[in-house]
Amino acid sequence: MNIDSIQNGIVLDHITAGKAMLVYKYLKLDELDCSVAIIKNATSRKMGRKDILKIDHPDYDINLDILGYVDPGISVSIIKDGNTIEKKKVDLPEQIVNVVKCKNPRCITTTEQGIKQIFKLTDRKKRIYRCLYCETENQGEVIHW
Repeated sequence: MNIDSIQNGIVLDHITAGKAMLVYKYLKLDELDCSVAIIKNATSRKMGRKDILKIDHPDYDINLDILGYVDPGISVSIIKDGNTIEKKKVDLPEQIVNVVKCKNPRCITTTEQGIKQIFKLTDRKKRIYRCLYCETENQGEVIHW
């Protein structure tokens, strides 16, 4: 298979195999008016299998907190004029804002409009986040929007 390189945009590499569509949904890439290549189950010496996303949009502002929440360990490469000008590794963010919604029906974020959904990382090993307002636990990467 031959996937062309992009001239200006972003390459998300080292996505855990099978998670490319989850990353796609969280980043709302369907709302972009540009080419997005999704490569699933590519061979990787480091991971065995991996997914890759190529976003052909020079001005797309990537949310590293979303990437870290969904799949820590993703590599982000910024491409300009066909060359990689910057490479970043993402990790679990200490706090996520408006990425997921609190599932507690009595939480103030559920009953009052306009309040930010803020979660703090409380257990890095188990990837557990807790609502800043009611302490309800959120674990995993289930999309809630």
